[in-house]
Amino acid sequence: MPFRAAPASPEADVSRGFRDYPEYKLGVLFGVASYGMWGLFPLYWPLLKPAGAVEILAHRMVWSLLFVLAVLWVVGRRRGAGWAGLRSALTSRRRMGLLAMAAVLITVNWGAYIWGVNSGNVVETALGYFIGPLVSVVVGVVLLSERLRTGQWVAVGLGFAAVVVLTIGYGRPPWIALLLAFPFAIYGLLKKLAATGAVESLAIETGLTAVPALIYLGVLQGTGAGTFTGHGADHALLLAGGGVVTALPLLTFGAAATRIPLSMVGLLQYIAPVMQFLLGVLFYREQMPVERWIGFAMVWLGLVILGWDGARRARG
Repeated sequence: MPFRAAPASPEADVSRGFRDYPEYKLGVLFGVASYGMWGLFPLYWPLLKPAGAVEILAHRMVWSLLFVLAVLWVVGRRRGAGWAGLRSALTSRRRMGLLAMAAVLITVNWGAYIWGVNSGNVVETALGYFIGPLVSVVVGVVLLSERLRTGQWVAVGLGFAAVVVLTIGYGRPPWIALLLAFPFAIYGLLKKLAATGAVESLAIETGLTAVPALIYLGVLQGTGAGTFTGHGADHALLLAGGGVVTALPLLTFGAAATRIPLSMVGLLQYIAPVMQFLLGVLFYREQMPVERWIGFAMVWLGLVILGWDGARRARG
């Protein structure tokens, strides 16, 4: 059965001119903040070595939960609502189901990204977020039974061809990019369907993942394989800080996704991969053979066609 979106809020109702609403403008600012922070991520995760990708991921989960709970407490006191929003989500089976699936998907996304950056594949992580909008179109067809227009078919076809070209260039499928693009596209949809506050939804997602993460870290430290202790206070603080740098953009992303249409979210998300691509090529000096440039060019052309098709349809 296709997913059915929750009723749109007045701020997101195009027929009522959502662009005139302060909430819409605030949503755009939240989106820019989210993707700007994600664009700088390749500079942070290498600082956490010698911790491995799985250990970093587990720390992200645990420390993100603590940070989000602190934010929830502050927000609750300021609004006078306490934990009412969280309790409301926890008592809804539909919302909990959607957020549980979102938690699994964002965990896959986090793990793939950390491994990609720390293994010297920053450019490929950027590719994952470049093809994200094309994947969102595919998700709309598969999960929402949407019909593609000609321009969308062309864009998706170019994206598929680009993956083939890049597979030849890399000597393997671009798994890192695919593990970033597909889970995050569905994650954004689930967040939209859950219609839960940004702080509350993230608290639930991190709460669901923090328990197994904490157990894993306990075993890791108990066997002497963990790096939280024994590598100085700076290393421990950086691992803990991963929770903050993880939660902040997710909080602002959740705030954006509930205020603006997915089409605008899709446009804003180009900020992050452009920054990541430039960091990979200019800062980390990753190699870009001809076939990779061709593959990226095909993706970029597909995005241009997708954007042109969307703009033409918006004009009527």
